[in-house]
Amino acid sequence: MSRPLPLAKAFVSEASPPDAPVYGAPASPTLVAEATVRAVADAAPEADGSGRFPWAGINAVHRSGLLEHTVATRYGGRGGTLLDAAIILAALGRGDPSVALISAMTLFTHLGQAAKSNWPDDLYRRLLAEAKARPLLLNAARVEPDLGSPARGGLPATIARRTTRGWSISGRKRFVTGAHGLTHFLVWAHTDETPARVGTFVVPNGLPGIEVIENWSSLGMRASGSHDVAYTDVEIPAENGLDLVDPAIAQQDNRAHAGMTLALTALYLGVAEAAQDAFIRFAQTRVPTNLGHPIARTERFVTLSGEIDLLVSGARQLIFDALAHRADDTEALIRARLLAGRQLRDAVQIAVRGIGNPGLGADLGLERHFRDIQFVLVHAPQEDTSLALLGRSAYDRAANLRDDASAAAPLPARKSA
Repeated sequence: MSRPLPLAKAFVSEASPPDAPVYGAPASPTLVAEATVRAVADAAPEADGSGRFPWAGINAVHRSGLLEHTVATRYGGRGGTLLDAAIILAALGRGDPSVALISAMTLFTHLGQAAKSNWPDDLYRRLLAEAKARPLLLNAARVEPDLGSPARGGLPATIARRTTRGWSISGRKRFVTGAHGLTHFLVWAHTDETPARVGTFVVPNGLPGIEVIENWSSLGMRASGSHDVAYTDVEIPAENGLDLVDPAIAQQDNRAHAGMTLALTALYLGVAEAAQDAFIRFAQTRVPTNLGHPIARTERFVTLSGEIDLLVSGARQLIFDALAHRADDTEALIRARLLAGRQLRDAVQIAVRGIGNPGLGADLGLERHFRDIQFVLVHAPQEDTSLALLGRSAYDRAANLRDDASAAAPLPARKSA
């Protein structure tokens, strides 16, 4: 790794990861081994270039024990929080945001089980036992070709049919991050019952009837492998159906996911910090013959460095202050996510534009960071959905203020007869 940024020191350690993973292996809930981040970063260019599943990076995260860091203490885990997850994702994002994104889905799943206990206990414990030998990788398969993002409303066409042994799953999902490497898909589907219910079905990868359709061809985040997955009569046990409810109450609540999407933004903070590192390294080592000293000393590059630092460090402050101190304030979390995301995107663009032609070449690394940072506000709920929520809330506040002012206004005095 290159020079650590000052605000990264709180969560990066020079300690090497343990040889064998255990739940919550890091000695501190906010400690990520520098060796883990370095291993992820070293493997990132090849993974980005090939677009194949980033096994080298994922195996490094697995060896560190970070994938199970948010497992609840009642299951023998460290009970990491959403804030801890964000800290981990920021560190991993400095190495490879695709690895961080795949890891995030598993970290968030463990957080969900810690809060809701919606998995059958035996099933969840079996998965945790598997995690000691190999990376346990879980991700929700929710988006569909016709439905689009569930965050915008709508119900799944994917169907779960009752069988004598459990469920048979059929349907197609889009943007299934980490599709080739997942151990389990968490498939959102409706049942063939009368009345129908909707819920999540735990589908182990590799079963007959599962086909990964390799159509992820993206500007950035290439190693995330967010391909389509088709399920054709995939048989799973009855216990693998979770949270089966009436469709009328099944809509995903954008507000409930505000903290999670802000934590996800932290991995792009890592991308921007890596871009900042690349910018500084270039400025400090580039010595034009007509100048005689590094361009880092010039007023222009000092100013550019300051602008980048303002945006990146400001975004870090927004993300972690909101998660640490405003976790119950949905609108504050949404604002922090949008503002931080815009700042991070701008910071990387400034770095690339400031360096010029070398910034667009693969050797420096900035070109990859520029491509990856474009995804910072793409995750659901998307930017326009979030802005609409804030806009409606602003209208409601204004209406309430007018109502309060009217109620507080004194009634006109009655004239005497």
